[in-house]
Amino acid sequence: MIKTIIIDDEAPAREIVSDYLEIYPEIGIVAQCGDGFSGLKAIQEHKPELIFLDVQMPRLTGFEMLEVLEDKPVIIFTTAYDQHAIKAFEQNALDYLLKPFSEERFRQAVDRAIKVIRGGMPGQAIESLGKQMDEQQEILQRVIVKLRNEIRIIPVAQIYYFEAQDDYVMIYTENERFLKQKTLKFFEDHLDPRDFLRIHRSYIVRLDKIKKIEPYEKSNGIIILSNAKSLPVSRSGLSRLKERLDI
Repeated sequence: MIKTIIIDDEAPAREIVSDYLEIYPEIGIVAQCGDGFSGLKAIQEHKPELIFLDVQMPRLTGFEMLEVLEDKPVIIFTTAYDQHAIKAFEQNALDYLLKPFSEERFRQAVDRAIKVIRGGMPGQAIESLGKQMDEQQEILQRVIVKLRNEIRIIPVAQIYYFEAQDDYVMIYTENERFLKQKTLKFFEDHLDPRDFLRIHRSYIVRLDKIKKIEPYEKSNGIIILSNAKSLPVSRSGLSRLKERLDI
């Protein structure tokens, strides 16, 4: 049996998916969830092979759920996004269903997912999707991190700086820090450039957290943040910083 979870904040949408799945005896629904947090809990408990996932949900979106998923099931998105927003999924081994969707379109998506599951490559499919999602994301308003069994939502306004650590990034707030499996380049591309600036190959800083800039050697510098933390600034970073601050 292919264990399946339906995650959608609208009960009628969950019912439609459940009804359409009745023709698939090889698929068993092990949980239905109305939000992302309960969805993550159900995924950890049941370890499904297939998930029907709504994109637009309160508190935690479908995209944000995928960022903290450790298990790698096959995903079929059920979304009200327009065609432009989901172009990245069209060439992927996974699929999406644009609401309202027909039963015929639903069957196409499920048949495609079953092939991926039986082919034994769901992990590769979700990894490919993750890369495409990164390219599609726009300006970040918050960052989602997982701490053991806890999900934390960090508004970017609370973030002081980002530090590269190999394939991870350490995210610093005033009194806490969080490790996330992303690159510094991802954050450089998706943070609002009016608020954040890359000052060094290893650091991105929030501009309104800078308290002062001090010279260091001939062309480099050090910045002091409002929480008294000091960060190095490279030659090119110092030039960009002075230009941004008009000094």
